[in-house]
Amino acid sequence: MAVRDPEATRARIFEAAVAEFARHGIAGARIDRIAAEARANKQLIYAYFGNKAELFSQVLGRCMVDLAAAVPVDPDDVDGWMDRLMDYHADHPELLRLLYWEGIEYGSAELPDETARQEHYARKVAAFRDAQERGAVTDTIPPGDLLFLLIAMANWATVVPQMSRILVGADATDHNRLRASVKEAARKVVAP
Repeated sequence: MAVRDPEATRARIFEAAVAEFARHGIAGARIDRIAAEARANKQLIYAYFGNKAELFSQVLGRCMVDLAAAVPVDPDDVDGWMDRLMDYHADHPELLRLLYWEGIEYGSAELPDETARQEHYARKVAAFRDAQERGAVTDTIPPGDLLFLLIAMANWATVVPQMSRILVGADATDHNRLRASVKEAARKVVAP
């Protein structure tokens, strides 16, 4: 007789949901496919995570918490932070796909239970506010706006690779030059 392991089942469901939502978005994702990929009963998904929107919110929320843990914001080392952020997104392309699907399908509407995400960004904004108060970065741009601009610069090349290919080039030298340009722009944006 097989022994049930609820935590292993939850983990398989979560991983399958990440892949499904990144590939198909919220509207296109199918609970049946998630269940099949996770080798789990469809009813368990609803029991563990709620409906599809709640599952998506939990998936995105946890991915954001993972990002926060892996790449803490560092206004005193914008170069290093931008490198770590771009590397993280290159290694975890599903996160930006999830964020863009959220934007396409929900616009500016809040997802269920965004508390963890709001706290995640509030800590980052507070770090930039602190750096502004210390004179380490410019105070001419509000800290939330500054963070938004930096994240946009780091994420754009990853999210729209066709524009990078068309405008910058597609080989490793082009990629490295673009990364250096993004970091130079970030340095200029935050310069006190």
